[in-house]
Amino acid sequence: MDDSSDGGATAGGTKKKPSAAAAKGKATGKGKATSKAAPKAKESSLLKQKSPAEFFAENKNIAGFDNPGKSLYTTMRELVENALDSAESISELPDIEITIEEITKSKFNTMIGLVDRERVDEALYDDFESSKAREKRLAKEARFQETQAKNAALGKKVKDTPAARGKGRGEASFFRVTCKDNGRGMPHEDIPNMFGRVLSGTKYGLRQTRGKFGLGAKMALIWSKMSTGLPIDIKSSMKGQDYITFCRLDIDIHKNVPHIHLHEKRENNDHWHGAEIQVIIEGNWTTHRSRILHYMRQMAVITPYAQFLFRFLSDAAEKNLTIKFTRRTDVMPPVPLLTKHHPSAVDLLLIKRLITDTTKPNLLQFLQHEFVNISKAHADRLIGEMGPDFSAKTTVNSLTSQQLVRIHQLFRQAKFDDPSGNCLSPAGEYNLRLGIIKELHPDLVATHASSPQVFEGHPFIVEAGVSIGGKDVKQ
Repeated sequence: MDDSSDGGATAGGTKKKPSAAAAKGKATGKGKATSKAAPKAKESSLLKQKSPAEFFAENKNIAGFDNPGKSLYTTMRELVENALDSAESISELPDIEITIEEITKSKFNTMIGLVDRERVDEALYDDFESSKAREKRLAKEARFQETQAKNAALGKKVKDTPAARGKGRGEASFFRVTCKDNGRGMPHEDIPNMFGRVLSGTKYGLRQTRGKFGLGAKMALIWSKMSTGLPIDIKSSMKGQDYITFCRLDIDIHKNVPHIHLHEKRENNDHWHGAEIQVIIEGNWTTHRSRILHYMRQMAVITPYAQFLFRFLSDAAEKNLTIKFTRRTDVMPPVPLLTKHHPSAVDLLLIKRLITDTTKPNLLQFLQHEFVNISKAHADRLIGEMGPDFSAKTTVNSLTSQQLVRIHQLFRQAKFDDPSGNCLSPAGEYNLRLGIIKELHPDLVATHASSPQVFEGHPFIVEAGVSIGGKDVKQ
């Protein structure tokens, strides 16, 4: 405790006697201890609640939106993985087109109806260079050139001219990211909530998917709203539909609800099915170009049954880029099956939720039908082990909190067969090997896939590939 506080305690816990000087200061109003009243604390503080969208907008780094460069990379990645999940869910060989189009500041201003304005007060800007600073910079560059000329004459190594470094962040760069797939598509009426409500999604079941939390595409929309203020465009059609849904929306961050600009049905003359998502965001292609291309190549390695067309478009023709990752096989991973919870992988809260949601009236049927690997005979043995307060006909709604804890404890200690692993969707050794050969052209390749293993009731499969040598591989 701080000894300087009034009547502070010593280490032994006894109060110190105030000195005469301190006492005098109090009496006369002199010194630090004056007669001014301390400001009163507010009697009650207002309790506030954040929506999920507001939380992730304020903590966007959690979802991989740390800065413009990483936000561009994460947006592209989330859209690609959603597209793959969508095609694989209907056993359709994925055909995915990704376009990143650079938008200049002038073009962006035209899009939002903002007139470009020339600078009036140059010194107001962060990149302003005074005449003195300019002279100093030019002198430094001249000395550097002189040194380089001497080194060249002596046969020494010549360095590249150092790039000029700006003080500030510089002008923002904007990009239109478009991802088109041939997947399942989305129901017309569900699209606003699928994109405009954080933590809502279709992938909450117990099976392996790339997406899980209902966050990725929504974070791209939140980043778009934060960096450009522009809405997201969605086109979608399901198999057999004679119309295409077009939806333009943004998100109300504070209420976590979609704000719909346009939601209509259009003709589907080509009988296309899938989704096309277009979002305009602030980004940085220069810093994350290699990372984005590396990601696309990695995806081509582990999904040789998918075809990717990647394009980067810019007003500067020399920056344009088109890469096609071709399909090499029609063999797709098995579609993961929806499974039930393994008893050794549940917690107390989940048991309570399963009891609330179950349609089975008694404990015996509940154990048999809500969990994997519990047969009728096994359920009878478990109930017998729980004690005299339990029976096969005990209604699940009548279970007390103490009884639920007893069930949870038994689940943690009892022996159960391992889950089958059919809720997983492994790439398979064939695909892994083919993908490595297709993209890397190695001198030697080795692959391995383990049989399904279990950790605390959760199945997993380890797949690995190692290659040596090959095209465009650094030593």
